[in-house]
Amino acid sequence: MTVIQRKVCMLGATGVGKTSLVRRYVESLFSEKYQATIGVKIDRKLVEHDGGQVSLLLWDLQGEDDLSRVRMSYLRGAAGLIYVVDGTREETLDRARSIQQGALDTVGEVPSILLINKSDLAGDWKISDGDRGTRGPQSVEVFKTSARTGDNVEQAFAALVRKIQAM
Repeated sequence: MTVIQRKVCMLGATGVGKTSLVRRYVESLFSEKYQATIGVKIDRKLVEHDGGQVSLLLWDLQGEDDLSRVRMSYLRGAAGLIYVVDGTREETLDRARSIQQGALDTVGEVPSILLINKSDLAGDWKISDGDRGTRGPQSVEVFKTSARTGDNVEQAFAALVRKIQAM
């Protein structure tokens, strides 16, 4: 059986939950301890898709609140992008839109999704559906996720794999 390898980059501001989402997806684990990513951390997950296998290389990029510091060179060769925002911090939505523009300039149009993370804290959310449409990344499918509970994490990654394989 042929295994197809695809690079996926996780992008977003500091502290939105990129590392926690990858850990939940790859290892089905969640930790309350915050560990900032320095540079890039790469994980791998083998997934079944349409009778074949896809090896996802998940590039968890260091969160940046200053777009100029995002290392866009890390995006080269990416088959998919995941923008992550924190539902309790509306400024992370603006940051994701800025990062999306830089990503488009670097790698062009690639399959992408937006994860609004921390759905387990929905009572504290600061992002509305209207905000998402006007201030967030454009032309992306949106998932409300929780790295803590695992809510919608598998579904979001599966949707991105389908988009990547359809290309």
